[in-house]
Amino acid sequence: MPTLPSPISLSDLAQGRAVPFIHKPYWWEAMPPAPHEAPVSGVADVAVVGSGFTGLSAALTLARAGRSVTILEAGTAGYGASTRNGGQVGSGNQKFRVRTLIDMMGVKKAQALLMEGVAMLDHMETLIADEKISCFFKRCGRFRGAVRPEHYDAMARDMQDLERYAGVRSFMVPRAEQHSEIATDFFHGGSVLPQDASLHPGLYHAGLLNRAQEAGARLFCQAPVTAVERDSDGFTLRTPRGDLKARQVIIATNGYRQSFSSFCRKRIVPVTSALIATAPMPAERLNALMPGGRMYGNSARVFSYFRAAPDEPRLIWGGRVGRLAPAASARAYAHLARDLLEVFPQAGDLALSHAWSGRIGYTFDEFPHLGLAPDGLHYAIGYCGTGVSRSTWFGRKIALQVMDKPEGFSEFTGLRFPSHPFQTFAPAAVPFFEQWYRLRDAFNI
Repeated sequence: MPTLPSPISLSDLAQGRAVPFIHKPYWWEAMPPAPHEAPVSGVADVAVVGSGFTGLSAALTLARAGRSVTILEAGTAGYGASTRNGGQVGSGNQKFRVRTLIDMMGVKKAQALLMEGVAMLDHMETLIADEKISCFFKRCGRFRGAVRPEHYDAMARDMQDLERYAGVRSFMVPRAEQHSEIATDFFHGGSVLPQDASLHPGLYHAGLLNRAQEAGARLFCQAPVTAVERDSDGFTLRTPRGDLKARQVIIATNGYRQSFSSFCRKRIVPVTSALIATAPMPAERLNALMPGGRMYGNSARVFSYFRAAPDEPRLIWGGRVGRLAPAASARAYAHLARDLLEVFPQAGDLALSHAWSGRIGYTFDEFPHLGLAPDGLHYAIGYCGTGVSRSTWFGRKIALQVMDKPEGFSEFTGLRFPSHPFQTFAPAAVPFFEQWYRLRDAFNI
């Protein structure tokens, strides 16, 4: 692993000092090197565009069913959010409170969506065990801290509804007892979902890729798809490194929007998330900060998420990216250090090691979507920041749909997939909405 010229503290970063750090995901340190690239060519039953969790899950499902599969990746394998996220694994139901979901969908549909979210998490655990993927998967639970007293009461009601309609167990931790979960007085108590899980996303991706290739899937990296042309017997996918013929196509790019499908492009807004990782510290100190040993988050509109690294005693903290600063500069990550020190003021002397960012695929309705576009391309995208379990599940589901298998049914198939009249300007508007949400968090409006 690259070494820094000198240890730089989180306090230095929070104060905006120009500090050195390794500008790449910490998870990449454990991933295998990129394979040798070959020209794109050949014919496939199915072409999968994107080599993240969605694409690999789809490719594995298809290849195991005897279909020939070729994966086309614009960068290196797993370059996008699949190897850049925080490794927190939930049920995929975190975007709406249960009552809000019921108001939107009705009781029957809302309950079905919730239950499918639970199935996503269970499926991932089973997949990792069956495929013998070593990625530190653990049902450690998730603590979500209430940033205001009224948030605690709202959480408690939502946890009751989640158990009533989806059978998901949880418990509340009042502020007087929260030091058993986290060493901070910043929160006003919080909720715990004990069945939520964690993993090492780099190792999970490497394991999925290995299994897909063992099953017969081909992978071409550094091969961005520039056009997809429909013909009498399928599609031709154009890349700078050659063309591929395929009977069917799956779009699995999520927040990394592509140019060849206007249907999907108009419905996805890329939102950038950023993370920092500390250098290794004494394990006792890390355990003292988070004695619950869980995944962590908060109830703010501008969400923060954090955890201990599974393979070394490091603290990993994530949130929205810093704006109006170059991506590789310290200023792009200073706000993360400030947010971290609000929760853990005792951590200011911890050394910074890595900082990185990645794109989340947001939809205008905040639901994920999968199905068949009018142009004949299948898609599974739009995870809105809860994509680790969703993407694995959706990849399998869209593969089954491509094969016309009844098991491909999902409650998320057929949901209206809205665009927006101002979708062209949506990515540029994201920073302004984030600042507005920060103001609302600060002044409780």
